[in-house]
Amino acid sequence: MTDAPVLDTEELAVEQMTVKSSIREYFARVRGGEIGALPAVLGLLSLVVFFTAMEPDRFASLLNFANLINQSAMIVFISMGLVFVLLLGQIDLSAGVTAGTSGAVLAVLLTNHGVAWPVAIGVCLLTGTAIGLTIGLIVARLGVPSFVVSLAFFLGLQGVMLWVIGEGGTIPVRNDTILSIMNANMAPPLGWVLVVLVVGGYAAVTLAGVRNRVRHRLPAQSATIAWFKIISLAVLVTVVTYLLNQERSVNPDLTSLKGLPYIVPISIVFLVGLTFLLSRTSFGRHVYAIGGNVEAARRAGINVAGVQIICFMICSTMAAMSGILFASRDNSISPSTGGSITLLLAVGAAVIGGVSLYGGKGRVRDAMLGGLVVATIANGLPLITSASSVQFIVTAMVLLLAAAVDALSRRRAAATGHF
Repeated sequence: MTDAPVLDTEELAVEQMTVKSSIREYFARVRGGEIGALPAVLGLLSLVVFFTAMEPDRFASLLNFANLINQSAMIVFISMGLVFVLLLGQIDLSAGVTAGTSGAVLAVLLTNHGVAWPVAIGVCLLTGTAIGLTIGLIVARLGVPSFVVSLAFFLGLQGVMLWVIGEGGTIPVRNDTILSIMNANMAPPLGWVLVVLVVGGYAAVTLAGVRNRVRHRLPAQSATIAWFKIISLAVLVTVVTYLLNQERSVNPDLTSLKGLPYIVPISIVFLVGLTFLLSRTSFGRHVYAIGGNVEAARRAGINVAGVQIICFMICSTMAAMSGILFASRDNSISPSTGGSITLLLAVGAAVIGGVSLYGGKGRVRDAMLGGLVVATIANGLPLITSASSVQFIVTAMVLLLAAAVDALSRRRAAATGHF
């Protein structure tokens, strides 16, 4: 970093880091093991280029682009909840079946009992919260390892789901509001309103953060870097919105498909809310502190048990939200909803995105990025091969590579003093 010039005392500010020093510091962090989501970004770009080159007419179509967003949503929501548990150095193996069980409660209330959809959604989310509270209490108060507790819930909740659904096997969901979450699109003008809100909000928060750090004489990123991030986001969301506002229906005379899927603004709301919780509150700082060193956090006066319980509650509540998305996308809930490899893909999404399995490192946006990587693999591979074996092997290799990168980066960080 270059030496800062002497400032006039009347300015009451600290000169921002230059672009050159900011870039140099970033590469120093990368060399020191703090690679963040960089591998996931590079992996996503490589996958998109590869599948586009192999199947340009099918993979790169607007219809498949929108389908990719919907396809990743359920995994992303579970993964965003898992971030809180993984940051503690814990695991929740029941998140997938929690989604299925909560979705089953929603479907039964809507279809079998005619309950209004707001009430059904509320009960669905409360079901997930109650499951997370129970797991958290057992882990935090009794000291039972989260692996064992969540494994027991993974098995038990499958039985609960069968009991809730009953002998019919599948509960259809016909509520138009629920179905529109994953199957309807915003009007194109509303998409542009969303662009303005997203870019404007990000710009306001970013620039306010820079000014606040300067005012308090703290190191701040260069204004050029800040504006580069803002403009990059603006270009990205503008391009995505423009593409999705185009007609993508195979038969537009019969059915028109234009606009951003409703799941996009819903995902943004949860991303912003959970990011704020982790990055701008004392609770978030406590989560990272516990993940870094639980004993040091306890001696610092942090209520470790309380934070652990809340994190498990957030995880299961997000899984319940995913159950709503499953019901919307599939138009039904079956005993297999949330089962199979759903949990593995959700954990894989978080790890691939940059969340550490060892705790203390990761962000909510990493789960979203990793979810897109997992969905891209699941979406693109069937277009070039029908062999399920290849799809499983490739996904496993990507997850193993992400875990290896995480382990190596932690080792590098410890060796260079960045740990």
